[in-house]
Amino acid sequence: MKNILIIGCGLLGSSLVRKIKQKKISKQIFVYEKSKKYLSQIKKLKLPCKIVKNPNEVIDLCDLIIFCTPMSEYQNIIKKINPKLNSKNIVTDIGSSKIESQKIINKYLTKKTNWLSSHPIAGSEVSGPRNGYASIFDNKWCVLIKDKNTKLNTLKVLKNFWKKIGSKVVVMNADQHDKIFSITSHLPHLIAYNLVKSAQDFEKQQSYDLIQYSAGGLRDFSRIAASNEIMWRDIFFNNKGNVSKAIDLFIKNLLDFKKDILKQNNKNILLKLKNTKKVRAKIIKLKHDINKPDFGRD
Repeated sequence: MKNILIIGCGLLGSSLVRKIKQKKISKQIFVYEKSKKYLSQIKKLKLPCKIVKNPNEVIDLCDLIIFCTPMSEYQNIIKKINPKLNSKNIVTDIGSSKIESQKIINKYLTKKTNWLSSHPIAGSEVSGPRNGYASIFDNKWCVLIKDKNTKLNTLKVLKNFWKKIGSKVVVMNADQHDKIFSITSHLPHLIAYNLVKSAQDFEKQQSYDLIQYSAGGLRDFSRIAASNEIMWRDIFFNNKGNVSKAIDLFIKNLLDFKKDILKQNNKNILLKLKNTKKVRAKIIKLKHDINKPDFGRD
């Protein structure tokens, strides 16, 4: 590729800058970032990119344009860059939910450009350019969203791009994507936020200094709950139908646990606890994690 434009240079945007430069994927990396705080970090870090004040300055020069902003920004970005987009541009994003964002793209993005949505399954509870790193995408899945309007050449180009970045690529439709990640990602984050809120509420009600006694469970959930609030608000709102169904399923299972605990149903409780351990074993077998205790002390 000749040139790439990254719109939004937070954790993943800055990680892309680092990796693209490391792998020499393009000649020039342009970055458009509105946040003064992030712009200051980019300059201090001396990231290998050229900052532009207006993305329209460089769109004609770019083969690939990547949205790395909260999904609530998509509509404004599209309206801003639409006049300059052309058939040579490939546009993608890194958003974590797809059905609603696809509607925005289809409604506002000019039809003459090549759009295909991406979702690299990578990230952290910390945000901002200073927390990015080149290896964040290595051996992680990147989902590409294919629909009836997807051009095969665009799909091929983005497959090659994400593989060069270090990701494993899988293709699915938006509906399948949002159902899967409502359970594997969106619900766990929602539970983490709610658990930490419950601990705060309990602390107020009982007048205990609860947090200083946080055991492994609360501590680990608090890490997830420290994630970017704007990003996760957008995800919950954009995938509200699937997230709502996931919450209903979670509540049903939680009430079943409550019932078994109150009745001291030894058989049911042990069966549930043993069965859920199988998921951890499968995650380790798939090499999505290692079988080694990590108490956040590394």
